[in-house]
Amino acid sequence: MKILLIILGIILLLVGIGVAILSHPAFGLWRHRSTERIQASPNYYDGMFQNQEPTQQFTGDIHGADAKHRTFKMLKRFLSDKDTLRFPQEPITAFKTDLKSLPMDSDWLVWFGHSSYLFCLNGKRVLVDPLLQPEWPSSMMLKTFPGTDIYRPSDLPDIDVLVVTHEHWDHMDYATLRDIRTKVKHVVCPLGIADYLRYWGYSDEQISEMDWEESLCRQTTIRDTMTITCLPSRHFSNRLLGTRNQTLWASFMIEANGRKVYIGGDGGYDKRFKEIRERFGVIDLAFLENGQYNANWKYIHTMPEDLENAILDLQAKQIFTVHHDKYSLAMHPWYEPDSIAKKIAVKYNIHLLDAPIGTVVRYE
Repeated sequence: MKILLIILGIILLLVGIGVAILSHPAFGLWRHRSTERIQASPNYYDGMFQNQEPTQQFTGDIHGADAKHRTFKMLKRFLSDKDTLRFPQEPITAFKTDLKSLPMDSDWLVWFGHSSYLFCLNGKRVLVDPLLQPEWPSSMMLKTFPGTDIYRPSDLPDIDVLVVTHEHWDHMDYATLRDIRTKVKHVVCPLGIADYLRYWGYSDEQISEMDWEESLCRQTTIRDTMTITCLPSRHFSNRLLGTRNQTLWASFMIEANGRKVYIGGDGGYDKRFKEIRERFGVIDLAFLENGQYNANWKYIHTMPEDLENAILDLQAKQIFTVHHDKYSLAMHPWYEPDSIAKKIAVKYNIHLLDAPIGTVVRYE
């Protein structure tokens, strides 16, 4: 009897620890879920959001097993991979810029590494997928490369538009979003993300939650408007194991004063790049995913050969690639994405805006 009580006590203790961990706001487990709009979306059927084209999450030799087995195999392979080329041996070159002093009468961008960046368009600051506050639990999953962890939420100026592309930990960071809330005038995000933001203290007035193909027009001056269009990507969502595709993932087009900036988000290659070009015409600047790719998830992230196809399809005047140089979330060498982008740029005479973290880049 005494042994049974001890075992029961251990079980209750472990359950209590698990509940305490999952109660951390970053997981969003106890947030209120607004399911009405989600279930009414044409992109939500069979109990989850769907890509425009049939998309296997895992491919290669991971494909075919059940979901839990696939996930276990992927994690085991990733954690057991000791290839030192995945990580830089020396600090990466990065610069600390005074973001609050940057001019508002010219168009510029500053990249923070991975998929976080700030850009100015027509006198408005747009911040994308900021991850600038390494706190538990995200700090347990995302280990920054040496030299790259130099910006904090306090370094940011006031933000006119915050864009969150999807709910993954390397794009939607609780600690950063918590600490910049009072600086943010407006947030645009895909369906389902607003529930997290409200749970983390954002007001309904701050948030515009969008489905694919929806557009939002915001007045920027008496004669000008900024138009934000939510567009498809080819990806997936989950914040916690077992809750796949209950929030939407997206890319976005930002238009102001005749200028167009495309925020690609995460996603594998498909027909959307040609369709976006046909619909929007000349795009001044495109941020495209380039990194964390692998043959075992080739449909949900951009493979090197597909980066070339995406660039050629989109035909943007200028390209800036992201999703690299800060974390290792795949097995390729850490420097490979940047070198691939440079080769493509040389091969096709692409105007690639390639700059170290923190550099102020003026785009035309």
